[in-house]
Amino acid sequence: TCKSWNNIVRNSDSLRKPHCLTLGTVCQREIDDDLESGYSWRVILLRNYQKSKVKHEWLSGRYSNICSPLSLPEKIMYPMDVDTWGEILEAELE
Repeated sequence: TCKSWNNIVRNSDSLRKPHCLTLGTVCQREIDDDLESGYSWRVILLRNYQKSKVKHEWLSGRYSNICSPLSLPEKIMYPMDVDTWGEILEAELE
């Protein structure tokens, strides 16, 4: 695209907000914390997109029968904080 369109797309928060709100079904706490910290929707999307995919897979039970760390698919793993692991473990116990 031309430089002006590229600049509009790169700096437009209104394009990213709907995507962030969709992530909210899985990462609402993280998004709320980022909003409270003053991050833009662009930064919020960058910070939470991959995490939301991995967290969704865990919460949907995809990894419930993993017997060892070696069985986890390396390419989709993402570092997560203690609160996120707590949510995953609670879901596993239910």
